[in-house]
Amino acid sequence: MILDSEKQWFHRAMPYAVLLFGLLIVVVPFLFMISTSFKTQQFTFEYPPRLIPQEVTLRNYQRALSTDQFALYFANSLGVAVVTTLSTIFISALMAYAFARLDFAGKRVLFYLLLVGMMIPPVMLIIPQFLVAKRLLLLDSFAGLIVVYVTMNLSMQTFLLRGFFEGIPKELEDAVRIDGGTRWTIFWRIILPLSRPGLATVAIFTFLYSWDEFPWAHVAIKETTRRTLPVAIALFQNQHLTQWGQVFAASTVALVPVVLVFIIFQRYFIRGIAHTGLKG
Repeated sequence: MILDSEKQWFHRAMPYAVLLFGLLIVVVPFLFMISTSFKTQQFTFEYPPRLIPQEVTLRNYQRALSTDQFALYFANSLGVAVVTTLSTIFISALMAYAFARLDFAGKRVLFYLLLVGMMIPPVMLIIPQFLVAKRLLLLDSFAGLIVVYVTMNLSMQTFLLRGFFEGIPKELEDAVRIDGGTRWTIFWRIILPLSRPGLATVAIFTFLYSWDEFPWAHVAIKETTRRTLPVAIALFQNQHLTQWGQVFAASTVALVPVVLVFIIFQRYFIRGIAHTGLKG
């Protein structure tokens, strides 16, 4: 009996131990980044490293926020991320509804072609994207960033929302049609409100992608005033190579919108992930 109870305790404790280990791997680098952002330069590379700074200073934040047009780059990234997120939600929802509810020629083939887009690494598409953007006069503009970010997210987000839409009972749509409702009424007043977890999941994933994306923004944007925050921080690091406190201070500030978005949508996000797993 003692051995059986020990085995049960072990099997119960093991998942929590693995989760705790994974949490430490993810959280510790962020804690050191935040800690270093409050350290003076002389304590940046102290050994052994300290998580709690011996001398706390806000000078790194003051310098990072007041130099190199940081506020402008922050606003650029925020604007691009918000427009990209809203556009992706709307377009992918329309496409997902078409694949989930409408019958048209080539539906299955088109859906499989859409899934192929999920298998192609974004880096491989930079040259084709550059050539197309150049032909359409979208280089060195926010529109060029937004169009590419939306197209890069459509495959995954459409696939995700299609699963949500298929889980909504068709009897609700039939009831709306009996009352004289149109397809748009069904989509706007039935499908979208019942798919809030899926929409929140799409919003978080799309915002994270467009906020953190670096390769395309670095290639497409040359005008200094149109740079996004990831590009600015990378150049900021080159300009202040030894001032790691300023670099980490800027990176910490860049995390704020991501954390806020997740806090706002976390309730729906957890439901969305659970629903996606169940649909598996």
